[in-house]
Amino acid sequence: MSSLLLWLHIGFAIFTIGPVTAATMTAPRVIRNKNVPALQIIQRMTRIYSLGSIGVFVFGVALGATLGNGVLGKWYMTASMTLFIVAAVLLVLIDRDLRTAVRVLSTENAEDDVKAQIGRIAAISGLLSVIWLVILFLMVVPR
Repeated sequence: MSSLLLWLHIGFAIFTIGPVTAATMTAPRVIRNKNVPALQIIQRMTRIYSLGSIGVFVFGVALGATLGNGVLGKWYMTASMTLFIVAAVLLVLIDRDLRTAVRVLSTENAEDDVKAQIGRIAAISGLLSVIWLVILFLMVVPR
């Protein structure tokens, strides 16, 4: 059972966290180019893969519970789960900014400015990438 949970945990990590990171990192360039259809696709991808990334958390916790021996109580597991929750909140913020950028670029109102979204999305997605790397480090090294 634990090998199946490990397989699902790693599979969800590869097929959801990778694409959501790539999508959020390309969003600022698409916004600068004012490509609304591509931005809508990126926003939809971000939402779908963000929801799918919950599977990483669920299967990771299930795997930790299956392994026993107090694995879930170890410091690196607590830190990685906390960082994952922070990353989930950041993904919600990115989704909000992407929706705002789509709305602003879809209207012809000259007063609306999308530059704030570009900076926020770029900064948050960079921070998100660092969080994913720290979680990866915590899952591999402290053992």
